[in-house]
Amino acid sequence: MNRYPMWKNGLIIVAVLLGLLYALPNIYGQSPVVQINSESEAKPDQAYIDDISQRLKDQNIVFNSADIEGDTVIVRFDDLEQQSLAKDFLEDNLEETRVALNLKSNTPEWLSDLGGKPMTLGLDLRGGVYFLLEVDMKAAADNKKKQLRGDINSILVKEKIPKRKLNWSGNTLSMEFKTEELLDQAYEILRKDVDELAFSTQTSGTFVLQGTLTETTIDQFEEKALQQNLTTLRSRVNEVGVAEPIIQRQGQDRIVVQLPGIQDTTEAKNMLDAIATLEYRPTDMSNNAAEAARSGRIPAGSTLYYDRQGQPVLVKNRVIATGNQLIDASSAVDPESGSPMVNVRLNSIGASRMLDFTKANVGNLMAVVFKEQTPVGTNPDGSFIYETKEEVISNATIQGIFSNQFRTTGLDSPQEASDLALLLRSGALAAPVRIVRERTIGPSLGQENIDSGVMSVQIGFLLVMVFMLIYYRAFGVIANISLAINLILMTAFLSIFGATLTLPGIAGIVLTVGMAVDANVLIFERIKEEINAGSSIQNSIKSGYEKAFSTIADANVTTFIAAIVLFAFGTGPIKGFAVTLSIGILTSMFTAILLSRSIVNLIYGGKKRLKSIAI
Repeated sequence: MNRYPMWKNGLIIVAVLLGLLYALPNIYGQSPVVQINSESEAKPDQAYIDDISQRLKDQNIVFNSADIEGDTVIVRFDDLEQQSLAKDFLEDNLEETRVALNLKSNTPEWLSDLGGKPMTLGLDLRGGVYFLLEVDMKAAADNKKKQLRGDINSILVKEKIPKRKLNWSGNTLSMEFKTEELLDQAYEILRKDVDELAFSTQTSGTFVLQGTLTETTIDQFEEKALQQNLTTLRSRVNEVGVAEPIIQRQGQDRIVVQLPGIQDTTEAKNMLDAIATLEYRPTDMSNNAAEAARSGRIPAGSTLYYDRQGQPVLVKNRVIATGNQLIDASSAVDPESGSPMVNVRLNSIGASRMLDFTKANVGNLMAVVFKEQTPVGTNPDGSFIYETKEEVISNATIQGIFSNQFRTTGLDSPQEASDLALLLRSGALAAPVRIVRERTIGPSLGQENIDSGVMSVQIGFLLVMVFMLIYYRAFGVIANISLAINLILMTAFLSIFGATLTLPGIAGIVLTVGMAVDANVLIFERIKEEINAGSSIQNSIKSGYEKAFSTIADANVTTFIAAIVLFAFGTGPIKGFAVTLSIGILTSMFTAILLSRSIVNLIYGGKKRLKSIAI
């Protein structure tokens, strides 16, 4: 009557053992580490590690170990003070490197090989920086319009269809043609090749073709801009070597970035909202730049810039290649002059254009224009205000023919070369972003939060255990065993799925403890009611579990739905609460109903004539 088949008991045992195994990494703790990422093309090797180790020993900085993980050197410490001293020293003494503070798990290798890893801790527990970024969707729309205008112009030129004008007015692109025949040709071609616009014609007096952006198209490219920004930001953060960053969208036009272990907000901000690129252009050698700067008369087809020494430079508007066509970029030192530089590698399109240009222009000048935009505020209408920086960083003579690989010089410092290489490698943002909120949490505050959260779980767990033990006796012991395994399973699930544990998440665990024991209370009270009604003990146990199941299931399903809604529409802290609550509901259903009954069956199921039970 009250016995599970062997296979069911076996599955329960396997589930509990797996839970114990994957919860185990959390008992090993974490070590403070310093991460060292080289900005040069050379990969770290044992000689590099030995050099770093010797330098730290010479400064009497105590560390545990120095190892290579991928392309990153990890130096482990016992305390935060030595970690901080090491970071400051290495930043000042290592060239072409990025040095960052972080925390690394002490999980044994055999456990890591089995997929075991500790829970990911949120910023409120681990320390780090939090940014809320707002995406400039108006700029995203403007960029898309420029792209569409350029694409349509290229199509018309290719098809040899002359036009009189090609201009945007709001969300409508108007094209005027000389004859109705040209209008019809353009209409037939463009409506097939450009599906982002809805085309219509006007033939009253003038021959005009209009392409209108639909709301669906606008929504689509705003979504693409947001997704590309997410990808670019992840790439930038990965380049710096931040472990377990959180980069996710929030609402229609915002992105949340959490960087655990990072304390330098200035460096992080420069990395996130910078919009920097390079343009390689021909220098205008037919006109005098100084005369153009003095008179203010800029020759048609050229733009006046200034180099870093303040000298005017006339640059043709023709763009040979841009930062968007870069495949790779790395900082280095020019072996001839000793000045910082960036080694550049272009994709096939950029390489082809560079090859064609250099073939025809050996001995002429080519300028490298550096462009950077930084959001500094917003207008009353909500549009972004930018601080724009444009300058010529190099205006050098083309010495020979080259295509996909070359170098860019003229940079002020190794740090500038390193930062520029990072931005070029990670790609351009599809739309500018502005930091609207930032918060820094120190590691000491994070540890205080961890200690407070753990203490709250321990106190809540202990009080519940004492109550159940006093009130339900032997069945209270069974409930307490189920409750302990429930916490272990929750920890295992959080670890396996990489869910981020936050302070509100700990509150969700405490709430789950109460909910889990509540299911046992319902079952035990039902068993007592059946016994008091004169039913046999074995029948009472069976009825208690079966009749209480529907009530427990209804309560947990409704709570689970609420948790899903919280996760779908909540922000960071609320999501953390919803995650632990959802996992806790699933594990408590398993432990309170299946596991506790399995234990009861093992103790009482084989006894045919039970006179009493300790409940």
